Amino acid sequence: MADWSARQYLQFEDERTRPPRDLLAQVPLQRPRLIVDLGCGPGNSTELLVERYPQAEVIGLDSSPDMLRKAHERLKACTFIQADIAAWTPREGTDLLFANAAFQWVPDHPRHLRRLLEALPPGGVLAVQMPDNTEEPANRLQREVAAHGPWAAALKDVTPRSDLLPPSGYYDLLRPCCAQIDIWHSVYNHVIATPQAIVEWFKGSSLQPYLSALDAEGREQFLAAYTEKVAAAYKPQVDGTVLLKFPRLFIVAIR
Repeated sequence: MADWSARQYLQFEDERTRPPRDLLAQVPLQRPRLIVDLGCGPGNSTELLVERYPQAEVIGLDSSPDMLRKAHERLKACTFIQADIAAWTPREGTDLLFANAAFQWVPDHPRHLRRLLEALPPGGVLAVQMPDNTEEPANRLQREVAAHGPWAAALKDVTPRSDLLPPSGYYDLLRPCCAQIDIWHSVYNHVIATPQAIVEWFKGSSLQPYLSALDAEGREQFLAAYTEKVAAAYKPQVDGTVLLKFPRLFIVAIR
């Protein structure tokens, strides 16, 4: 898959930064020494961690060179490393593993959630937020459009990200190896200017695997078909804007 685009992702920085802000508000640590932002992206979530815990060493980790370049431009005093979450292990003394909208892209992510939680010292915290929106129209239509049309053959090997477990699944997975766990859903209704802007939103996230598998002409055709479907699914509000319903799952586990 082609590299993620920090510029595309940051078109909706305010909306994308609300969930990590809400997640961080529930982290009970007072003075952590070492924090790792897993899947730090362009550094918007890392910046929240630095602001709340100025005394801590904060490290950002991501697999995307473009995201890491943008994060380093934003936070020159922080350390950023390129790594795959699935192959990475925290160093001794890590107090907080923070992950905003990252683990849904990690194959077999439940296993890695437990592995990383078990690697923390007593009192360490794993704080995770994942989109739980695979059945929302914008995501469902990606799969439907991908399966029909001249691009279908090129996209047959693209695997959409899998559904999340129910909250009870994460509870049973993580509770045996932590002292306390909190799991909740929040449903955001983002005010978006137009249906076309919804397409721009997802070009920075879940559309990326599809678009990177197509040539320029195929991308243009695919996006035109997808945009038409999105415009039919998201009707304008009284002021002409549209509401993008976006459910997210949150987990805060204390080792």
